[in-house]
Amino acid sequence: MALSFVIEPSLPGFNFENSGRNVALEDILNEGNAKAPTPLKTGTTIAGVVCKDCVVLGADTRATSSEVVADKICCGAGTAADTEKTTELLSSNLAIFSLNSGRNPRVVMAMQILQDLLFRYRGQIGAHLILGGVDCAGSHLYTVGPYGDMDKVPYLAMGSGDLPAMGILEDGFRANMELDAAKTLVRDAIHAGIMSDLGSGNNIDMCVITRQGVDYIRPYEESVYKDKRQRRYKYKAGTTAVLGERVIPLELVHETVQKMDIA
Repeated sequence: MALSFVIEPSLPGFNFENSGRNVALEDILNEGNAKAPTPLKTGTTIAGVVCKDCVVLGADTRATSSEVVADKICCGAGTAADTEKTTELLSSNLAIFSLNSGRNPRVVMAMQILQDLLFRYRGQIGAHLILGGVDCAGSHLYTVGPYGDMDKVPYLAMGSGDLPAMGILEDGFRANMELDAAKTLVRDAIHAGIMSDLGSGNNIDMCVITRQGVDYIRPYEESVYKDKRQRRYKYKAGTTAVLGERVIPLELVHETVQKMDIA
């Protein structure tokens, strides 16, 4: 007996098959004088600085979904899922290159991989990325947009709080800065974005990249604005009536143990 449908394996990478469906739904809603849902406004502040023999990156930790704070330990500019999956794809490609060649990839190679990936989808991936690193050619800092546009800069700020952060960077940046001065500058830039933008907030995270490795400082500075609950929200048992209750006991029917072959 033939099956009425065939289960196809999911393809790797991003899939935008629902784009056509969304366009058709918008046409139907417009014909019925209904309003299609609008995209949610999100916000964050990220910054980076090239200093002496290293690169310092910083970000706030607030992820917003319109007026709602969705996450307090997330960093990135753009759609959270897109930025996460894009960086995972980049990391896997660089790891494969290192395994095949036996050497570390250069920063410009990572930038070109991001460019090819984002340009392929013509802006449908909402990822605004800051790419920094140190290799045999020195310290590098790139900005890569959702359409694959690229620019190499000595300092950079992105996100909804980029304007106040960029003002701090332009005023305080100096060539060949020491590490401590660069960390202070990035912290002040992220703090300016937090204080001037409602979509940015909570803690400040930092990443220091040198030839020896990467140092993640989480958090570099904790938020001084911590709210306290004014009331207790625990209700007594029986406050809400239980309409019905059904308990189904589970019984283990068969158990097997598989041993892993480590030979």
